[in-house]
Amino acid sequence: MFQLICLFIISLLLCKIWTVIAYSLMGKKYKSVSKRPRLQAVTLCISTALVLILLGLVVFFTLTGRNLSQYVKENLVVSMMLEQDMNDTEAQTMCKGLMKKQYIKHVHFISKTSALSDATKEMGINPAEFTDGVNPFSSSIELTLKSDYANNDSLNWISKELKKYPKVAEINYQKDLIDAVNRNLAKIGIGMLVLAILLTFVSFSLINNTVHLDIYARRFSIHTMKLVGASWGFIRKPFVRRAVLTGLLAAFIAILFLAACIYVLYRYEPEILTIVTWEEMLITGATVILFGIIITAFCANISVNRFLRMKAGELYKI
Repeated sequence: MFQLICLFIISLLLCKIWTVIAYSLMGKKYKSVSKRPRLQAVTLCISTALVLILLGLVVFFTLTGRNLSQYVKENLVVSMMLEQDMNDTEAQTMCKGLMKKQYIKHVHFISKTSALSDATKEMGINPAEFTDGVNPFSSSIELTLKSDYANNDSLNWISKELKKYPKVAEINYQKDLIDAVNRNLAKIGIGMLVLAILLTFVSFSLINNTVHLDIYARRFSIHTMKLVGASWGFIRKPFVRRAVLTGLLAAFIAILFLAACIYVLYRYEPEILTIVTWEEMLITGATVILFGIIITAFCANISVNRFLRMKAGELYKI
């Protein structure tokens, strides 16, 4: 969350810097008129790309937050402690029956021998030496549940159902931990939703200002076309088309930047692919492209209409 806020502030500052630079450059007179549209196009593309990167990060973190919640919940362990007289064959048969349950994701059987071996490695001494060679450990089955059932309400009736199995001595799970995990994940989800709505609004405002800045430099051309009798739709079409192409280019730049960030993250922590899947990456890329097209086209349409409604004298006052 802290990294996302930092990225938001940095992106906002960069967009503001580019806007100030663009205004200052547009206020100067250039000897070469042919270079001015190129500079405006580059400024518009870079500013839009920065905002789309910010928007892409919001979408990406929102989608991966859902996967992270599911990953955490599905790694909470429920232990079934078996009675001493249950042999491994009976336990394996029970495991096969448990795998058929709709709420169980994974089953792991720990035999008496394995439990004794693990305890010996941890303690550095064989505990059976203190019990006249008798293995003091019993077999157990560790269960991980599907994320929808990883809450205390579901675990209450699941525990009662598991206790009905023969030779099950006890069902153990950390109630406080499960409550804390669900409570914190809910807070994070609400926070991400609020942040996503806020940053989407900010992104729209920044792109709108950037597109408006580009069309502002051509306000007299718009007025000239209106004077010679061109329809509003004819005047609007090239500006909207130009904005859409700029939005597409900016979107591809943003996608390349986001892909590079994911690759660096993967190189640093390969296990991140358990949370970040191709589905999330494709949705993020598609959203960035879609927003790049829709927002720039919508903003260009609004800005052109604004200048079309103005009279000649008003164009000099803004």
